[in-house]
Amino acid sequence: MKIIGIGKNFVNDKSEINTLKTGNQLIFLKAESTLVTDNKDIVFPKITNELLYEVELVAKIGKTGKDISESEAASYISEIGIGIDYTAKDVLTTSRENKGPWALAKGFDGASPVNGFKSVSNFSDLNNINFNLVINGEEKQSGNTSDMIYNFIEIIAFVSKYMTLEPGDLIFTGTPASGAGQNYKGDHLQASIESELLLDFKLI
Repeated sequence: MKIIGIGKNFVNDKSEINTLKTGNQLIFLKAESTLVTDNKDIVFPKITNELLYEVELVAKIGKTGKDISESEAASYISEIGIGIDYTAKDVLTTSRENKGPWALAKGFDGASPVNGFKSVSNFSDLNNINFNLVINGEEKQSGNTSDMIYNFIEIIAFVSKYMTLEPGDLIFTGTPASGAGQNYKGDHLQASIESELLLDFKLI
């Protein structure tokens, strides 16, 4: 099972989308051991002092596909959930100084909490899904999939050119362009899709 992340995929102003859509999607992979499910609390990682959160919708792949066309891409999504793509910013900064990869900064245990998967049939329009993140009772991020530079369909078609998508693969589709920030031990995170609370955990 693969966990695929999409970077820098949202805008605050829809007028920016056409300019930013160059075809060069920013793709990265996360280890399966980063997953935390069932709203389990997460032990604050010892490897970082600068833990950054990004709330994202997560598409689950339902069947095997390679070189998937955009016209068929939607049929490869079985469910949609919500998760946090965590980054150890200080680890990333050190790696970048040596022109290194993102692997350790995004691949540590607990870096991908997810929950709330619902059948894709529950969503009448993949390009109009609202989601948000509340931390300690205060809304920090909110977004709508209409603000994505590359939508679900374009992401699946692009990624499948390079790697075969398989049942159970998860694609983190990007975070709203504003509101991402730093988490601290003791924080309580709650993420919702269309106002339904689905992801609910604490950093302990």
